[in-house]
Amino acid sequence: MLDIERLKILTESAKFDVSCSSSGSNRKNTTNGLGNAYYGGICHSFTQDGRCISLLKILMTNKCAYDCEYCVNRRSNDVPRASATPDEICELTMNFYKRNLIEGLFLSSAIDVNPDNTMEKLLETIVKLRKLYGFNGYIHLKGIPSADNKLIMRAGEYADRMSFNIELPSEKSLRLLAPQKSKKGILAPMNYMADEYRNAKNMRHTHFLPAGQTTQMIVGASPESDGQIVRLTQALYKKYSLKRVYFSSYVPTNNNSELLPSLPVGLLREHRLYQADWLLRFYGFTADEIVGENENLSESCDPKCAWALRHPEFFPVEINSASPETLLRVPGIGFRGASKIVHARKYGALDFCDLYKMRIVMKRAVHFITCKGKFLGNDNPSAKENVLTIASQNEFATQLSLFSSSEINSSVLSGEL
Repeated sequence: MLDIERLKILTESAKFDVSCSSSGSNRKNTTNGLGNAYYGGICHSFTQDGRCISLLKILMTNKCAYDCEYCVNRRSNDVPRASATPDEICELTMNFYKRNLIEGLFLSSAIDVNPDNTMEKLLETIVKLRKLYGFNGYIHLKGIPSADNKLIMRAGEYADRMSFNIELPSEKSLRLLAPQKSKKGILAPMNYMADEYRNAKNMRHTHFLPAGQTTQMIVGASPESDGQIVRLTQALYKKYSLKRVYFSSYVPTNNNSELLPSLPVGLLREHRLYQADWLLRFYGFTADEIVGENENLSESCDPKCAWALRHPEFFPVEINSASPETLLRVPGIGFRGASKIVHARKYGALDFCDLYKMRIVMKRAVHFITCKGKFLGNDNPSAKENVLTIASQNEFATQLSLFSSSEINSSVLSGEL
């Protein structure tokens, strides 16, 4: 039985793995089984219908054979160590699920002895959960780079989602800060999983990794620019069919290394990268459009506003005639807003009062649109930029917490810009 002290160490050590997204899995319960990941999925966040759901996020061990400079679990770091057996993880997951404390499992591990040994233990755990314990809930498994391909592919048969973390945006930084890891060791399993996932989808097999795969990058531990990170993100989505790329701001972990910043990077840069990521995935922007000539994203306003300010030749656009694709490029108009506008204008011309009623973010949009030919925004470029900067500074620009007591703005949850 996993004691409280070990549980505390292993869950605390797992907090730097980001997993806050809707899973997209559709694993159903089976006869005499327990658990369900159908429709809404399991995640440590909010579903589309507004439900807040949770998962158990835990390491199998934090005793790591690697010595990555940025990692709290690195071999040379003086922290309490603990391990759990596959049976202990299974029993803990089932007990928590039966008590309605969790709805799924995020399982990861430090490198115990070597990649193959670690991957074997992780695989044994999820196979037992599925086969022996009859658990049909959501499982997100963090894959181990450089492990045997057969172990990784078999894990895809039992997990709903897997992630292989790139960690650092360039191979040069990886060699410097994590010498035991390699770019090939990380990208190769991502490529295998992507090919198998596409094949399974084409053959309408839903058993192989139904929620796809993700990755994570640490922001600020190495000197790469936002432009390099955004372009890498775009390439990862295109080549490996990833569901999400996560960004984690660098936080010092009691390490005095000269290779790392001495202070935390802060959440604003991470926030801007998530906004850029949303533009890549849903708004039709390219990395070059988002970054522009400057290699770093603007701190004063979001990437969509920054793009609009750089391209005054596209604005203002007429609300009553602009295409849906054009409307999505207007700051303050998201998917829901564009859909409402396109639907409503079928029955009559819209004015500014109608847009307010639709909850369009007019403090941004008014400077880039006309209604029935009327323009009410600021036409002076400098004044317009100042107004948008002030509006951006008032945004909720911190990472969401499951336990936050503050009111959560729906636009933050949806990612609309």
